Amino acid sequence: MKHSDASRKSFQKVNRDAFTHSHLIGIESLSAQEIEIALDLADYYADRLDEREFKPDILRGAVILTLFFEDSTRTRLSFEMAAKRLGADVVNMDVSTSSVNKGESLTDTIHTLHAMLRPDAIVIRHSEYNAPQFISKLVDCPVINAGDSYHEHPTQALLDALTIRRHFGKLKGLRVAICGDIAHSRVATSNMYLLNKMGAEVRVVAPPMLKPEKFPVEGIKAFDNMKEGLEGCDVVMMLRNQKERMKSGLIESEDAFFRDYGLTYEKLAFAKSTAVVMHPGPMNRGVEIDGDVADDMERSLILEQVRNGVPTRMAIMDLLLKGKA
Repeated sequence: MKHSDASRKSFQKVNRDAFTHSHLIGIESLSAQEIEIALDLADYYADRLDEREFKPDILRGAVILTLFFEDSTRTRLSFEMAAKRLGADVVNMDVSTSSVNKGESLTDTIHTLHAMLRPDAIVIRHSEYNAPQFISKLVDCPVINAGDSYHEHPTQALLDALTIRRHFGKLKGLRVAICGDIAHSRVATSNMYLLNKMGAEVRVVAPPMLKPEKFPVEGIKAFDNMKEGLEGCDVVMMLRNQKERMKSGLIESEDAFFRDYGLTYEKLAFAKSTAVVMHPGPMNRGVEIDGDVADDMERSLILEQVRNGVPTRMAIMDLLLKGKA
């Protein structure tokens, strides 16, 4: 993959003071300047990710609490590795064996953990819409949204943007198609906010029953078929069908969905010859994406997305904790 140095800034030149948020609840509340700050810092960390001796330890002594009320091995491990690379101690609460399953309220659980651990930051994934914002009002430390219902998944959008920017050297002016289950996807929502703020043209491609009634921002172009939707696109971002959030019967069958909306080389040809493929994972091969396309080392940025999760989350912890515990 090619990486442009055009947008890189050194660790010292990143203007942390201009990032004024106490929490990261969503992309909606971030300005374009704040997104740029986060990406610049993530870029710095990404360049040094393979340097085992690079251990800034700026969060030495800090305690990061991760609370995942929904399964997500990839995101949880990414946050954990990010915190450890910065020198923090990580406490992972096993929700499946917690008092929540004994009837304890979310409020009581948070109050108990906060009193016991005195965390310096809390990373939360929850099935309830706006749960991270609710928790942020109960504690005196930064709260990072690792995904809430179909609302937002801000660090995923940031790592996606970092991946795109490191490949193309920019976000502004690119044409990005987000394809699949848009209606139930917090990843789609956060990406629409971010890409729109950063000057990209955003398209969505989905069957009518998998489109939301209203898009989160103005200017989103919607298409019902891949041929028209992918025309001239620089990036094709595929999404899995969120079966856990959709009503039964919305999809005729997985075979039919793959026929009409699954990304194959034939459909990818509708985009630019230089277009790249992305997917936030987990992938359902043969449903929303063909395995050969996903594994294409020349066209696929999927593993780059996975890799960029750690430096992106390092940057967010750095910014929210201001580089110190």
